[in-house]
Amino acid sequence: MRLKGYGFADLELNVPTPGGAIYEIGSVTKQFTAAAVYQLQEQGKLSLDDDITRFLPNYPTQGHRIAIRRLLNHTSGIKGYTEIPAFWSTMAMRALPRDSLVALFAPQPFDFAPGSAMIYNNSAYFLLGLIIEKASGQPYEQYVEERLFKPAGMKDSRYCSDKAIVQRRAKGYEVASPAEGGAVRRASYLVHVWPYAAGSLCSTARDLVIWTRALHGTGQGGSILTRSSYRQLITPDTLNNGARLRYANGLAITATAGHRMISHGGGIYGFVSELRYYPDQDLTIAVLINTAGPTSPNSIADAIADLVLGKPAELRSATFAGDLRPLTGTYTGRARGRDLELTVTPDSGSLAVKAAQGEPRRLAYVEALTFSNGPTRYHFVRTGADVTELHVDEVAGYYVLRRK
Repeated sequence: MRLKGYGFADLELNVPTPGGAIYEIGSVTKQFTAAAVYQLQEQGKLSLDDDITRFLPNYPTQGHRIAIRRLLNHTSGIKGYTEIPAFWSTMAMRALPRDSLVALFAPQPFDFAPGSAMIYNNSAYFLLGLIIEKASGQPYEQYVEERLFKPAGMKDSRYCSDKAIVQRRAKGYEVASPAEGGAVRRASYLVHVWPYAAGSLCSTARDLVIWTRALHGTGQGGSILTRSSYRQLITPDTLNNGARLRYANGLAITATAGHRMISHGGGIYGFVSELRYYPDQDLTIAVLINTAGPTSPNSIADAIADLVLGKPAELRSATFAGDLRPLTGTYTGRARGRDLELTVTPDSGSLAVKAAQGEPRRLAYVEALTFSNGPTRYHFVRTGADVTELHVDEVAGYYVLRRK
């Protein structure tokens, strides 16, 4: 294992980063929450097919049936609370009962019918925390400590606290906008009542490597879940239309440079993170940074992977042999926190896609009616002879756009 801290854990006191520095890991928390749900299913205390009203009987489902699995893979359609401006203006810095947040997002209109699309959703994982508490009879913090941290051997991990004195805890920072001078400053304040089961765990790089071994073993499953549950955990679900996702239960299931990769990133005030596992090479990469920008944990993880696995060879794009003109046009639909409109145009034998406020991005042909730009895939869908939909698969989102 290579374990090393770089930079400073505390800029004001000029404290270098120790190897055992404790960081807020943000949405890397989600895989712990998902593992807890699968454990409770193994114990017979819930089923992924249970409607959420079994544990949250007063939740207003607005006529929808919402299975627990829809919360795990962001396909419930419930409005994400981090995309509701009122949360940031009235709640983020206040310690209130958790049902106050449910009361904020639950009445909001659904972004889509459950199972018809995927929008990354912190409300869903907030609800999963409440379900874990109801099913287990324990507070979420206690369940994670007793059933995940301790069995895995994670001695320096905990539910983040706003008040506790924690040795070796790194301070979080952010970078001001260029208009504000671009200086590094202390991170904004956020009460840890709210990230909860979606993003309130703290850990170290070493503990995350230990966790990865406990969860994945050497690629076939570890000690946290049974072999059957583990296979379900890392298997992406499908949408109602049969489209296969690339996200499964708090984990992105992708491939980079021909290497299978199971990963998730995190971002929370003052901290960004990336945790990756390459099952074929039994390689774990954990990157924790206590500044929210400009350095990306993904770029650091990519550089480490290139050093260990070798730089990927450049792949030549295939050529689309058909007529591109029926694919061009404008497509609209719901994305995370906004309505998305994309215009598709011809581009020197391929296609380019442009959002309303962005620059055109040239697409590479993949196969059938699928194109890509980086990790994002663009699937054109025919209804009869006409192309009627564009499905945008961003791994952590699957947006269904319809032709205008």
